[in-house]
Amino acid sequence: MSFSAWLSTHYEEKGLVKWLAFFLEVIAALTLLILMLLTCTDVLGRYLFDNSLDAASELTEICIAIIVFAEMPIITWRSGHVVVDILDRFMGKKIIKVLSLLSIFIMASSLYYVAHRIFFMGARSLRRGEESEYLAIPMGHVVQYIAIMSWVTAGAVITYGIYILLFPNKPEQYSEPSESLSSSKEAK
Repeated sequence: MSFSAWLSTHYEEKGLVKWLAFFLEVIAALTLLILMLLTCTDVLGRYLFDNSLDAASELTEICIAIIVFAEMPIITWRSGHVVVDILDRFMGKKIIKVLSLLSIFIMASSLYYVAHRIFFMGARSLRRGEESEYLAIPMGHVVQYIAIMSWVTAGAVITYGIYILLFPNKPEQYSEPSESLSSSKEAK
């Protein structure tokens, strides 16, 4: 099986989004591997040699930031966020759609604004020469990575909103609760 066929089998996204999702998941997976090796080394050093890694805590913080913000756009594209639909059965489809589009606009705007402020804070951190305690890593780069990935996530929220407008019957969250219950009963 070729790599392209494997990618098409395991990723349902289309075009550039598929490749970007794969790239971001590779980054998250490699970072998780580094985090696992770092933790094992730290624990073994602590218990076998009475000497832990001094920089383990700051590397752990950086790795967690990389993992979380690399996965945010992917979770958004796959509609993996928690959705509370308690009132959906009492409202019509049009009201639900309008509220969903309003929430998408609010989320994208909020992410864009927060990313703008975070990027500014990262630039200020770089100007001041702020570094991590043990490894002297410029923390402004990590902060700006968070801002850039928040902008990518804001773009993902907007494209997801456009997807809802163009293909209104595709997302599962807009199906009637009785339809999804009856289809699951028929499948059994």
